[in-house]
Parts: sequence; structure tokens; C-alpha cells
Amino acid sequence: MKLFFGEINNGKAIINDEEQQHIVKVLRMKDGEEIFVTDGKGNLASGTLIIEGKKAGIDITEIKTETTDFNPKLHIAIAPTKNIDRIEFFVEKAVEMGISEITILQTEKTERKNINIDKIRKQAIAASKQSLRFHFPIINDLIKLPDFLKNIDSETTFVAHCNENLERINLNKIPALENYTFLIGPEGDFSDKEIMFLAEKGIKAVSLGNQRLRTETAGVFVAAWNYNTMI
Repeated sequence: MKLFFGEINNGKAIINDEEQQHIVKVLRMKDGEEIFVTDGKGNLASGTLIIEGKKAGIDITEIKTETTDFNPKLHIAIAPTKNIDRIEFFVEKAVEMGISEITILQTEKTERKNINIDKIRKQAIAASKQSLRFHFPIINDLIKLPDFLKNIDSETTFVAHCNENLERINLNKIPALENYTFLIGPEGDFSDKEIMFLAEKGIKAVSLGNQRLRTETAGVFVAAWNYNTMI
């Protein structure tokens, strides 16, 4: 399946401008080839490619509006790593495994204060197309931990931290839910103050095993755990 990103409205599909350039200049696709276009909201158009100069369009044969999405829903709020390549690796792999939402957290120990969210969103789109997802994940702007906690449900929210002196439940002991939110801390973990604050909010702490995992590894681990419940 040759899947591209675009807009689908009122029985019409318009391929994204960057995607059109990729089709014409990089892939050098030919007029009449079969293609598929998704808007990332669950809609999928299939048809044949129309090349007009430097523009690419689709002659639609069918539009599906009820494509299957991943369940349960997983939202990971994760602190950015100092080396941005590592958090980008997490985004790519988590998207491939069906994550529904990603929030970039600013915590007390977060070293990186600025994130190119637009770049992260483009990577999420690319990973979605690569894995043939028709429901793209939400990528939220950078937000401070206290502000993030204002709008969460403590019953479905968990924090993975490394403080062995505090009670943590095993990841596999978490009950089956329709949606999960996981908080992953920065290099150096959440501060003791933050961990106590999370506990006061009723957010349960979980253990990801005996090894100390890097930030991006912990994120991928949780995404893989959730993906395993889908299959």
C-alpha cells in the first residue's frame, strides 16, 4: 500500500503539498498508479494517481470512514532527553506500536527546555504512514508537569520512576482499562518533590523491572507493553 497524508472532505481528497513533491520528485511515481490517502483521522481514500506537471492528485474509487483504531488508548507524557535524537527514536517506535497521544513534559530535572514540536509531528506522520496507521497520534506542545496534572484522571494515570524506597506496582499488575496515561521522567528521574506530589494526586507508581532504563527506553517499553495487549 502506497499511503500518503492529505485532507478528506465531502468525498474529495487533497494530497498534502509536501507529499505531492515527494511523489513527483523523489518517488517519481507514474500517472495511473494505485495510491491511498489518509487524513490521520480514520478516513481512507483509495484510487489512482493523477500527475499534472509538478502536482499530484487522486482519482478516488472509494472512501472508507470507519477504519479500525488501536485499543486500548495509550498517552505517554515524557520528558525530553538532552540528545533530541533519542526522544525522536521513542516517538517513531511508539507511533509504530499504536500510541494515541504524546505529551512532552518539562520537569525539574529536564535539561532541554526547547523542542521543535513541528518536527516531532512530522516524524509521527511519517511513522504512521510507514506502519499503515489511519488514525494519527496527537502530539502536544511542551508543558510543565504541574500544568499537565490539572487535566488528568488519576484513576487511569501512572508514573514510572526509579525510587526503590517507595511503593511501586509491577506493570503487569495494572488492571485492564480502556485508556492509560503514563508519565516518564527525564535523565536523572523525577525529583523526590515531584514524586511525592504525584502520589498526593493519587497517581500510582509502577516498576518497569529490575534494570534502570533510559528515558526513551522506558517510553518504548510501555508502548510495547500496551501494544501486546492489543494483539
